[in-house]
Amino acid sequence: MAKVTREMVERAGIDVDQLLELLVKNAAAELTTYYYYTILRANLTGLDGETIKEIAEVARVEDRNHFEALMPRIYELGGKLPADMKEFHDMSACPPASLPQNPTAEDILKVLVEAERCAVRGYTQICNMTAGKDHRTYDLALAILNEEIEHESWFSEFLGEGPSGHFMRRGETSPFVSKFLK
Repeated sequence: MAKVTREMVERAGIDVDQLLELLVKNAAAELTTYYYYTILRANLTGLDGETIKEIAEVARVEDRNHFEALMPRIYELGGKLPADMKEFHDMSACPPASLPQNPTAEDILKVLVEAERCAVRGYTQICNMTAGKDHRTYDLALAILNEEIEHESWFSEFLGEGPSGHFMRRGETSPFVSKFLK
């Protein structure tokens, strides 16, 4: 643990235990979403599914990156990840992005967009809590939030909810979060 780091965050007026709880729950959401997106992506079949598969893969890989970027900050602030994976899964900030009963591409898209919307809510909450007080956590949460907003935009466009102005990234994964992965 970085003792001065935690002390400075506490002095800024943040309840570090509450922040850690949010960070761990969002880390759980990222890792479980990575797992569930693997299953969802595998079930994107047929012409409609193949259209979405690449974008689902980018979101899947970036969710894993979000988990990897969150983990050091949790430990820096004196927190830790649960030793039990089932416990970690069950504390996720978002419900499981489970495969629908009869998985059509549209049904899978609905699961994907709802998972992204949950993530947007979670990182917005962390940004609101840390803005102007905990610069490192804010910067990390904002970077993740930017990518989650892009994911939501991609999936909502496929559902016909209107244009988002976002384009699929080519050759670059986690452009906002990559600085935290070095």
